[in-house]
Amino acid sequence: QVRLVESGGGSVQAGGSLRLSCVGPGYTGSNNCMGWFRQAPGKEREGVATIYDGDDSTYYVDYVKGRFAISQDNTKKTLYLQMNSLKPEETAVYYCAVRWGGENCRPRPTLFFYWGQGTQVTVSS
Repeated sequence: QVRLVESGGGSVQAGGSLRLSCVGPGYTGSNNCMGWFRQAPGKEREGVATIYDGDDSTYYVDYVKGRFAISQDNTKKTLYLQMNSLKPEETAVYYCAVRWGGENCRPRPTLFFYWGQGTQVTVSS
């Protein structure tokens, strides 16, 4: 079982920034698809972004493009999400997740096997 631990959440004003981190053992080597997801109260979990550590290719959902940046440190199996220009509607619990392989490395929750416990992000108006 893979253990993932998110950190960096908190409360910010609209337009502010946060940097989330996810630390975990991951898989051996550099063939992991890693992603960030979020779930607001009463809503389904939705994808935010993914990165494949085989080539550092990334994918972002349309509504965060240009504002969020996903990155990773493969030596530490650490995943990051830089979030800028945050909006109140992006208040949610943010989760990191990982699976082996780079095929279809997209932020779809059903594609991922292992999940962290989440970190709360609150954006006030």
